[in-house]
Amino acid sequence: HHFPFVHDATVAPPVVYFDYIIIGGGTAGCPLAATLSQNATVLVLERGGSPYGDSNITNVGNFGSTISDTSPHSASQIFISEDGVYNTRARVLGGGSAINAGFYSRAEPEFARDAGWDEDLVRRSYDWVESKVAFEPPVRQWQSAVRDGLVEIGVLPYNGFTYDHVQGTKIGGTIFDDQGRRHTAADLLGYANHRTIKVYLHATVSRILFTRRGRRWANPRAYGVVFEDALGIKKRAFLRPHPQNEVILTAGALGSPQLMMLSGIGPALHLKSHGIHLVLDQPNVGQGMADNPMNLLYVPSPVPVEISLIQVVGIPPGQNTYIETASGLSFAYSWAQGFARDYVTFFNQSGKPSSLTAETMAKAIDTVHAYANTSLKGGVILEKVKGPLSSGDLKLRSRSPRDNPSVTFNYFKDPQDLRGCVEGMRSIVNMINSPSFARLRYANLPVQALVDLMLNLPVNLRPRHVSSSISLEQFCIDTVMTIWHYHGGCQVGKVVDRDYRVVGVDGLRVIDGSTFLKSPGTNPQATVMMLGRYMGMRILQGRPPVNLRRLRGRFPASWRRRWHSHIP
Repeated sequence: HHFPFVHDATVAPPVVYFDYIIIGGGTAGCPLAATLSQNATVLVLERGGSPYGDSNITNVGNFGSTISDTSPHSASQIFISEDGVYNTRARVLGGGSAINAGFYSRAEPEFARDAGWDEDLVRRSYDWVESKVAFEPPVRQWQSAVRDGLVEIGVLPYNGFTYDHVQGTKIGGTIFDDQGRRHTAADLLGYANHRTIKVYLHATVSRILFTRRGRRWANPRAYGVVFEDALGIKKRAFLRPHPQNEVILTAGALGSPQLMMLSGIGPALHLKSHGIHLVLDQPNVGQGMADNPMNLLYVPSPVPVEISLIQVVGIPPGQNTYIETASGLSFAYSWAQGFARDYVTFFNQSGKPSSLTAETMAKAIDTVHAYANTSLKGGVILEKVKGPLSSGDLKLRSRSPRDNPSVTFNYFKDPQDLRGCVEGMRSIVNMINSPSFARLRYANLPVQALVDLMLNLPVNLRPRHVSSSISLEQFCIDTVMTIWHYHGGCQVGKVVDRDYRVVGVDGLRVIDGSTFLKSPGTNPQATVMMLGRYMGMRILQGRPPVNLRRLRGRFPASWRRRWHSHIP
């Protein structure tokens, strides 16, 4: 499993004891665990498998295949929001960093200020992450044409290569090295103290255990978790008795609010309707779910282009939008194929009507085939609305942690988000029409034809309106997709405090994108990794050093009885 401390959960004993139990070995969980292991014992429970040795994950050219893999144990678990938009959540060690498009860019400086973070520790935490997983990408023909086109249409200044969030056009970082190999957050486990950390894979946590309120504690206190291995055998992990020991949820914007609810923290009526014992009535769990809308044009090219994921980004002055691009058939073509397959599967299950007939869909996919044929020709140019201001909620569908919850994002509910999309699409149209980009597009294929092509591709399950061919507003609404930057559900100031402690219970924190009020920078993964490191450092401050001698023996029975005397 690449690291000696990573094992399948089937080999885990029935009961284990640790100082920190981290639920979710993802983009935040890996750097957090590596940091805490420097001065405490740490258990990471990851529901997915290992990213190492899987060429779909490690190879830059296989991005589309990973995202559209619908098999039951794939690294990418597809869900469809109530808005009728395809989406996915990670199910693998390394989390979203194992299945994303790899772009690495820091948050805007005001993001850290608004969060009340220590700016020096933020900078040092970014540096710590970057020395293992971030690289400068090789910028080839497609990316450089988009870069020059953006500069030409006034997305200025040109800032060259930088990890910083700066207005204008820039080349950002990537987690793909110069060989096209992906480096995920799991690589940050290389910093861990091997003697104090354990990572169990295929370990699905079903609930967090809480003490009852009583003489000893005013609030319910987290003291352990129940998890299942791949064979369905239930096991337990308990916290060692120390006032600073904690259970930490790093299961992502879907997993963290879902697990809070499954453990009895959430809106009382909703939990009651699922027969879940109430620990804390917290109506804000699952609220503020937001997903930055993405809209794009697929542009076939008469010349072969490189396989590239996100490298160039345009941050237009005074606009509410970011422009990015990716190229190579693996991206666009397998996407269209994947959508077509999911589309058919979904309709067989749901029977929802749609104006996209199988005939128009097949025709659109043939168009993509005809222009792209078998070589790597073409790419996508996309815009992402920043923020966003629109939000929705998350609810349980069942009591199984393996089932996707029901999520609504309410794309474009706020008119400012829709204005941002229209501005972004205008910039894309101008960029495609710029002299710098002319060599990479068909002269006989006007932008209107590209718009009509998108309207016939099965990019989502939303109805198509006749006016979307001529109205950019309607085009945005009808062809909206996700850029996988969804967040919220356990927001700071509503569910957790500024130290990410869950308000109303003790011994529990949430440290991941579910706490965000908006998405950081152009792409969030750099900041989520940084936050894992940052909070690990903050939590360790003032903690006495770990006594390794004490860890060697089993804990005496009297010690266990004392700790468990208050457990219901």
